[in-house]
Amino acid sequence: MTNTRISIAILLLLLFINTNLFSQKADALPRSTPEAEGVSSEGISSFLKAIANSKHEFHSFMLLRHGKVVAEGWWNPYRADLKHTMYSASKSFTATAIGFAVSEHLLTVNDKVVSFFPNDLPDTVSPFLAQLTVKDVLSMSDGQDPDPTSIVPGRDSNWVKGFLSTPILNQPGTKFLYNSLGTYMLSAIVQKVTGQKVFDYLTPRLFKPLGITGIDWETDPRGINTGGWGLRLKTEDMAKFGQLFLQNGNWNGKQILPESWIKEASAKKIDQDPNAPQDKKDSNDWLQGYCYQMWRCRHNAYRGDGAFGQYIIVMPEKDAVLAITSESLDMQGELNLVWEYILPSMKDDKLAANSNGDAMLKQQEATLALPLPAKETAQGMSKEISGKTYAIESNGKNIESVSFSFANETCVMNLKTNTGAYRIPFAQGQWAKDETNKYGPYLVARAKANRVGQSPFKIAGSYEWTDANTLKLILRYIESPHTETMICHFDNNKISAEIINSFEPNNKTIITGGY
Repeated sequence: MTNTRISIAILLLLLFINTNLFSQKADALPRSTPEAEGVSSEGISSFLKAIANSKHEFHSFMLLRHGKVVAEGWWNPYRADLKHTMYSASKSFTATAIGFAVSEHLLTVNDKVVSFFPNDLPDTVSPFLAQLTVKDVLSMSDGQDPDPTSIVPGRDSNWVKGFLSTPILNQPGTKFLYNSLGTYMLSAIVQKVTGQKVFDYLTPRLFKPLGITGIDWETDPRGINTGGWGLRLKTEDMAKFGQLFLQNGNWNGKQILPESWIKEASAKKIDQDPNAPQDKKDSNDWLQGYCYQMWRCRHNAYRGDGAFGQYIIVMPEKDAVLAITSESLDMQGELNLVWEYILPSMKDDKLAANSNGDAMLKQQEATLALPLPAKETAQGMSKEISGKTYAIESNGKNIESVSFSFANETCVMNLKTNTGAYRIPFAQGQWAKDETNKYGPYLVARAKANRVGQSPFKIAGSYEWTDANTLKLILRYIESPHTETMICHFDNNKISAEIINSFEPNNKTIITGGY
């Protein structure tokens, strides 16, 4: 009887292992070692060391060579299982939806934009508006100037009508101007011809075949995916998308997107600055030409590209893909690191095994982490302020009150605003992981209906007393690039605090109050 039970247990264990291996094989990219795929593990290690010594804040990276993951890492508290805001890297997915619609003969790139929206046209359709094609929008040559993205989404509920009413000053197709609202129009066109949001349309065609799940995409007030931003997916999902393009639309032996579309979408369509001097072009990855919602790079590469350094870099000559999530105010500087360290580490042939180098790289990957506030033994005014509720005077964050409680090296901040009450934990010397419905910093926060349906947001909080009267709280929104810092100064029954978001460090919100 005992032997029978042991046999059953072993069978169940083997079934569990095999099931998980099958699941991993079905959804995850294959893994390999760097040298086996002709990549120097020491070169990748040098890349990670250069990042550590740079001003850039990386959140994750994944390097594929010959279709296999040879290096990957997440800087704690970011994790492999978390989504990450793509910002404008979303655009490449919207363009891919157009590619599917073209392949299904639902539209052509030469179709006129006005033909899709007869009920949203301005009273007078200008000749340039009448000329505007899907191809013009795909290649960021809509002809509008300035870009209406900073105006229409925050002003109008009908963004299609707002876009179409924006004057077109240059002949479409002749002048590059980055226009995220134009990408939104591509999303609206897909929804018009398919009856589905871009997200829903792509799910059976792209996301399901690539094993991409647990993602989301923001919508406008009328339920149209924002297109030019708002997609959140995981680092490995980004790598899969890049690998699909590298494989010319083929996935697991099946052509899911026509090779002709891949070649068309990744080919240069327009110069960003035709008059730029050659030395400037040679050093700038934003002057190599624009494709269909993708950028050409130096070294004959191309990329999906999102604000603050969300990258899907496809390197056909190296048979490689590099996915990066980060927050950097110097995106060219990040790409320079790629070209300086990653590019030369890839060789034409398999390299001799390097067990020491591989072990060192794995150790680096396992210990990647963003800086934590210092763990101090001093507790500042923890006892004096714990449980006190500070009524806040009028301020730019609409904060009504704030209180703090301290126990077991954890500070819990209870924040009340005009939108709700929020309980946010912060740990000392480590990250307190939680979720919140409180909106964090966001580049397109002024858009109507922004982030609707995306909460709760994953967060990681840490705190320290920088002196006896000053409490510093770090709140990372770990499914986005951004962080919020709150520096609180206490004086008897008064509080004053500076609130700073990570991409506008000089734009501080000051709050004051007392109990």
